[in-house]
Amino acid sequence: MAVQKLYAGAKLRELRGRLNITQKVFAERLGVSLPYLNQMENNNRPISTSVVLGLAHEFGFDVTELQTGDEARLIGDMREALADPVFTGPAPALADLRLAAANAPALTRAFLDLHAAYRQTHERLASLDEALGREDARPAPSPWEEVRDFFHYCDNYIDPVDRAAEIFARRIGREKSTAQAAAAALQETGVTVQTGDFTAIRQYDATTKELRISQHAAPETQTFQLLLQLALVRHEDLLEASLDFARFQSPEARGIAKVGLANYFAGASLMPYTRFLTAAQDTRHDLERLATLFGASIEQIAHRLSTLQRPGAKGIPFFFVRVDQAGTITKRHSATTLQFARYGGACPLWNVHAAFETPGQFLRQLAETPDGIRYFCLARDVSKSGGAWGAPTRRYAIGLGCEVKHTPALIYADHMLSDHAQAYEPIGISCRICERKGCHQRSVPPLERQLRVDPNTRGVLPYQLD
Repeated sequence: MAVQKLYAGAKLRELRGRLNITQKVFAERLGVSLPYLNQMENNNRPISTSVVLGLAHEFGFDVTELQTGDEARLIGDMREALADPVFTGPAPALADLRLAAANAPALTRAFLDLHAAYRQTHERLASLDEALGREDARPAPSPWEEVRDFFHYCDNYIDPVDRAAEIFARRIGREKSTAQAAAAALQETGVTVQTGDFTAIRQYDATTKELRISQHAAPETQTFQLLLQLALVRHEDLLEASLDFARFQSPEARGIAKVGLANYFAGASLMPYTRFLTAAQDTRHDLERLATLFGASIEQIAHRLSTLQRPGAKGIPFFFVRVDQAGTITKRHSATTLQFARYGGACPLWNVHAAFETPGQFLRQLAETPDGIRYFCLARDVSKSGGAWGAPTRRYAIGLGCEVKHTPALIYADHMLSDHAQAYEPIGISCRICERKGCHQRSVPPLERQLRVDPNTRGVLPYQLD
């Protein structure tokens, strides 16, 4: 078996610096030439056995320090930091990262400290500026964040698009399904619809006016995609007018928002406002019954419930969120006072994370945020099959919730002890901005709190918050 060569130039330079001796003296005491030492210190040569022995005998150096694992950790930390969108150029090659970690570990640590400080400052500004309402002081949002904020400040309800979708739904005769009606409406505009063994779920060729829908997608997904394309083809003027009203700062944001509005039209057509609101109230918001009534998925039903904010005919103000298995929020809408962290994952005490452990089951939770507001939270996993053997399955969990005062209208909240303070789980938004002192799941300290560290005391956390 080949012996692994040892490169530890940074450690040699560090030891020489502690001894405060020149390269020449260091080389003489180790019994090597000055050029050879220089090459070892710059990682152009591995450290020989005789040098290792010389370090131990001549200087009493603990040779185990030559392999501490710092280099591997630094490389891993740099790769994670360089994944930040703030770095717009191509990522450095792994070989370059190895050189930096091996030859300039102090500089590498300084880079990591600088990036950590940047992220903390960015989060602090985002949270403080948002609380103070200083629009002019906020960093320019990304296109994705700009669109998210647009829907958020509209309470996730777009009246012109919603009403246009409802008008379309009313025109569907009983002899046709929503999918058949959408396909017929597309054909009236000259679009040819094909369903077959296609890779993409939906693909439209504007030149030939051909729309391809994958047969591997779930029926409700196929219907949704037909309606989405109908919005883009038949109602483009309506979408563009709504986009003009929003005044997005970049073409990228406008493009993302256009897709979002088309998605909105599709959901509102599949689940027209007045009929859906009535059914939701009649079933006491039973997601499974609503899914059967409207031919929609559980996720589509939950998402639509979060949009029922039409003036004069509002439904329950829900929040809706979807997370992946890493805890990253991939969809978020809230008509409630509950907000979601802009950076990082959601609170680990929230039941949406536990939904992955119980496939096909609804999880119920009573939760209280640091501001004292109490919520009812419903969570369930949703898996999206790739449609073929070997195709990856996308796994998500969705969360739907509202303030506890609305629970009499929810079938899922029956028999829960909402009057008992002990029944509420203390959740937060993000560890970095959560002020709770005794949380057993805290991952990092809050940004604006002082820490006390007592080496003689170890509680749940290795520090205390003042």
